[in-house]
Amino acid sequence: MLTIKHFTKSYKGGKKAVDDLTLTVEDGDIYGFIGHNGAGKTTTIRAVVGILDFDGGEIEIDGMSIKDHPTQCKKITAYIPDNPDLYDSLTGIQYLNFIGDIFVIPKAEREALIKQYADLFEITANLGDLISSYSHGMKQKLALISALIHKPKLLVLDEPFVGLDPKAAHTVKQIMREMCDNGSAIFFSTHVLEVAEKMCDKIAIIKNGKLLRSGTIEEVKGDESLEDVFLELIDE
Repeated sequence: MLTIKHFTKSYKGGKKAVDDLTLTVEDGDIYGFIGHNGAGKTTTIRAVVGILDFDGGEIEIDGMSIKDHPTQCKKITAYIPDNPDLYDSLTGIQYLNFIGDIFVIPKAEREALIKQYADLFEITANLGDLISSYSHGMKQKLALISALIHKPKLLVLDEPFVGLDPKAAHTVKQIMREMCDNGSAIFFSTHVLEVAEKMCDKIAIIKNGKLLRSGTIEEVKGDESLEDVFLELIDE
């Protein structure tokens, strides 16, 4: 579903934020992307979803190049940043209908999905309120609903559990597993290693823009905890 080949991105001054990164996220994978602050996670994620241009390598979504076929890639991808920047002057339901219009979701299907997810995240009563009145957690829930209603093949999340209450975080984990059981793929960054160890089918650990280790959870951590392996790798 997602293939990153020799991805390289440099910023001003020639400093490489990501250096020759290669990994593959297959259909059905929950793939965790782990690293310390400044490791290159967000740079990679923004390039994957077509927000950030890059210097070298290739990124393909469902066999299509994000550079050559950006619109087609974005049609089947949903992205949730760590700090959702939504339209504060819209109400929650106006924003969801705006997203529904962009992805041409039929009215009946849209209404059913909005109700389903708004009830799950317990914000149905707030959909008529301006987004400017929402807390960070509510904005995160609204962004998640907007991503889920167009049934993406690839869901990309940057620290998806930041700002969510424990019940909402549990709901997100369930939805992620159900999506992948139905053939979608998920690529997400997280600092919460216990979550990654319990949830992910595969993980990649990155440090200073370079891939240190990747594979299934069992391949990466062996008989140790993921936290122990992570700390050993980044301290080397």
